[in-house]
Amino acid sequence: MLIILFNKPFNVLCQFTDPGGRATLADYIPVPGVYAAGRLDYDSEGLLVLTDTGNIQQRIADPRSKLAKSYWVQVEGVPTAAMLRELSDGVLLRDGWSRPANVEQIEPPAVWPRHPPIRERRLIPTSWLSITLTEGRNRQIRRMTAALGLPTLRLIRYSVGPWQLDTLQPGEWLTTAILPELPRPRR
Repeated sequence: MLIILFNKPFNVLCQFTDPGGRATLADYIPVPGVYAAGRLDYDSEGLLVLTDTGNIQQRIADPRSKLAKSYWVQVEGVPTAAMLRELSDGVLLRDGWSRPANVEQIEPPAVWPRHPPIRERRLIPTSWLSITLTEGRNRQIRRMTAALGLPTLRLIRYSVGPWQLDTLQPGEWLTTAILPELPRPRR
């Protein structure tokens, strides 16, 4: 069994091929037979776990396993205490209420510069949030913050269950022997 931790750069697809010629995992990880356990959007960055073992891949990716995934989120605007509570309690999205999440406003994390840089408007401040989810709907964090008038400008996943981004820089990967007891999906 092989587990790879990869710091996915901005504008890289979470797959190994793209007919459109965009950057993919194959541009960074020359290891055959591994697949992403979960996804990160093309315009999101950070920790991606890959494995060559199907049941491990499923246990990491399946939202029924409720494996925590944590993100640093740069938003446009400054959230109020009520907005932070609403993000924590759950936000009504088109596909239903989001599950409760751990949310806090944080100081800007020490992260690499993004290329290209985020869009900044001179008169509108930005803020950073730490958000931990146990579900993974399509573009969920972006939809949650947008619903409260705080558009996401940058999204970096820094942990998946027990695995951390630590010192991995964009495009870097490593193999790990850490395979903790993963939750089994609940039926």
